[in-house]
Amino acid sequence: MTDDATTTAAGATGTLGYEQARDELIEVVRRLEAGGTTLEESLALWERGEELAQVCRHWLEGARARLDAALAGPAAEGRGDEEDEEGNGG
Repeated sequence: MTDDATTTAAGATGTLGYEQARDELIEVVRRLEAGGTTLEESLALWERGEELAQVCRHWLEGARARLDAALAGPAAEGRGDEEDEEGNGG
């Protein structure tokens, strides 16, 4: 792929949702496992698979961060109040 094609592919990949990227990645893996492609086609599929895997990782990391923040939010507020009370009461 040329630099322009790589930039275009990266831009298009960045707009994919998790499910779209996952489904396309499944198809890429299926095609690679089936064989019957040229070396050039296989390399292009592999590169696309790497891009799609990165998109999936990005979405999953974002989801994990949101979940961690949601779980820590009320607990962190509670700990902050307890620390203030301990500090003021001592």
